[in-house]
Amino acid sequence: MLCDVSKVHTGFGVMPKVIYCREDEHWGKPGFSKKVFVAKSLSYKGGEASTDTVIERIENKYWKIEVSDFKSWMLGFYKFTGEWSTAELETNKILITYTYTLHSEVALLYPINWLFTKTFWRSYMKRVLENIRKMIDDKEPYLYR
Repeated sequence: MLCDVSKVHTGFGVMPKVIYCREDEHWGKPGFSKKVFVAKSLSYKGGEASTDTVIERIENKYWKIEVSDFKSWMLGFYKFTGEWSTAELETNKILITYTYTLHSEVALLYPINWLFTKTFWRSYMKRVLENIRKMIDDKEPYLYR
């Protein structure tokens, strides 16, 4: 979670690429947020897209974040909750478990929300994790800048 998210969220289909963040001086500390900005895409005009907030953090073990305050309509979703936990399996081998929940307020859209989550969002998050794996393989410093 402490990395350059523009290298992780590189866009896919209707999901625009993250280009930078602002108001992120205290990012990583529980209760603090950052504003996320994205490139123009078929589904968005570009600019500020959302706010990421750290809900909980246990150093080197667990993060819980919330993405909310969406600046465009998101199929009735009003927030996204992500949880990232790590467990050392052996020296230099760490298991990462990443779970996510998309929260919707529009019951009529639940079938579309379910389909979106099980197809598009799952594919997108696999790409995100692959981008993280590439950063690790390239021995890129995994620090937020």
